[in-house]
Amino acid sequence: MTPTPDNASPRNSGGFTLTPELQAEIDAAMKGATSGPEHAVKHDPRPAISGPVRAAGTRGPRVVTAGREHRTGTIVSVGPTDIFLEFGPKELGVIPRIQFKEEELPKTGDALEVVIDKFEASESLFICSRPGAIRKAAWESLEPGSVVEARVTGVSKGGLECELADHPAFMPASQVAIERVPDLSIFVGEKLKCKVVRVERVGRGNIVLSRRDVLEDERRENAEKLKTQLAEGQTVEGTVRKIMPFGAFVDLGGLDGLIHLSDLTYDRINFGEKAVEKYVKEGQRVAVRILKIDLENNRLSLGLKQVQGDPFTSTTEKITESAELTGRVTKIAEFGAFVEIGTGVEGLVHISELDHKRVAKVDDVVKVDEVVRVKVLKIDKDNRRVSLSIKALKPLPEVNIGGGGQGGGGGFGGKGGKGKRGEQGRSAEEILKVTPALRRLREKGKTMQFKGGLM
Repeated sequence: MTPTPDNASPRNSGGFTLTPELQAEIDAAMKGATSGPEHAVKHDPRPAISGPVRAAGTRGPRVVTAGREHRTGTIVSVGPTDIFLEFGPKELGVIPRIQFKEEELPKTGDALEVVIDKFEASESLFICSRPGAIRKAAWESLEPGSVVEARVTGVSKGGLECELADHPAFMPASQVAIERVPDLSIFVGEKLKCKVVRVERVGRGNIVLSRRDVLEDERRENAEKLKTQLAEGQTVEGTVRKIMPFGAFVDLGGLDGLIHLSDLTYDRINFGEKAVEKYVKEGQRVAVRILKIDLENNRLSLGLKQVQGDPFTSTTEKITESAELTGRVTKIAEFGAFVEIGTGVEGLVHISELDHKRVAKVDDVVKVDEVVRVKVLKIDKDNRRVSLSIKALKPLPEVNIGGGGQGGGGGFGGKGGKGKRGEQGRSAEEILKVTPALRRLREKGKTMQFKGGLM
């Protein structure tokens, strides 16, 4: 197989499209990865194999995909470890039962498509496997599109160094995962299921792999299954995949759903990524409720606050009007101060309820993060509002009653000129209390006659 020129048009090899952009990335990365004397190309005396290897003894029409032969047979026996199938007269195949999940296990008489791995002449059996199953790769059978398992041996500039079929292979960084991976060293020593993108059998041979293509295939399969399983009102688990200013995208295992700002929390939240990150982080596992499903447009609306519960309801169920509480001042506005009286629940102290005296500025009375005592005036569950008061728990101000200043008129019992200060600290009830002296003043006022104008 000859290398593909850099300016070649995109082509499809075993279901994988090699674009000019990916070709350029591979060439640049391979150039950096293979520079140096340890990567020098040596002559390989083995002849290049240009076509797929056909299992010996296979008869009848065949379908070759990604260098592997596919045949359809009929299940004749399902054993504890192996499944046997028949392709035709005196043509039997065997496939390991472990390649099937118990709920997907085929039954006797079912038709099954398999891949012919090899023909075991001593037992006259075709050794088979499921299409797409991971297999131990052989150098001679490697073809673009084959799904194999490769071991990561190191990290180089631009991607991962791998080992496949006792040959070095390379995986560009963009083909490691669907999302960008900041630190590729986490894969060193791991065995990854991946797809062969390119094989060059010149010298030691260059093998290019892609794990992203395998992950996308699995994601599409899972998405189709989820579409038949999900329903509105369900509570499911997912992983936060991406944070946006308007919400967060959650991966449910093949389908992405959006948690909008309005369904993220019951708290007041501003537009922006930093505001969203206060409640969820990328990579975090969360439980969400499915609010709306629109499969035609591939949209899922999810809710986080619906699962966590409404803190306003749980808090207001524990308190009543006229209750005295302790809270923290969370925000100051021109019209008053917001006080947190429960987790995620705030009440408003209007500026008129801050003090008995007239208040010009709210921060003259309270400060942010200050702990204050408040009294519940009203709970409006329909509008989700709680009205609080600070002045209701403050003592009434002292009242001074006495004569006026020098040269002024006297008050109760006061005289002109240098007045005498009256009693201090009396309450409003005491001031308005009917005393014998007050009754005499009232009687005198009734009998008083006004002569000639105001007195």
